Amino acid sequence: MSFGRFDQGDDGEAMSDINMTPLIDVMLVLLVIFIITAPLLTGSLKLDLPKVEAPAAQQVPTVLDVGLRKDGQLYLGDKAITLVQLKARFAEAARQSDKTEVHISADAAVPYGDVAQVMGAAQSAGLSRIGLITQQPTGAASAATR
Repeated sequence: MSFGRFDQGDDGEAMSDINMTPLIDVMLVLLVIFIITAPLLTGSLKLDLPKVEAPAAQQVPTVLDVGLRKDGQLYLGDKAITLVQLKARFAEAARQSDKTEVHISADAAVPYGDVAQVMGAAQSAGLSRIGLITQQPTGAASAATR
């Protein structure tokens, strides 16, 4: 039994094992580099900002909920309104903010032309964020939870 020698054997085959030590050394060096540089990447400027009295910026966009019943009656929120009054309200909302959203919920029996008329009134006033409110079918809700 001899120490410190590789067994050459009779056939002289090449050693097929992968030496993992260099790979582990490289990974540890990369880990140390990331540990050192990570706090430098998350740093921020330390500023003493001036104090000013001003209203807070509005974060939530204004939403106009328009409803159409199958008898042709228009609603803004829960109040009945005519198309002329609705156009004036759209123009006022567009002057206040161009990010005002219009949510239209219409009865299934309402003709498409009536919904298109409300959408056109909103667009002509300068409101481009228009959404149609719908409901999921009762079978779709149970199928989605399976």
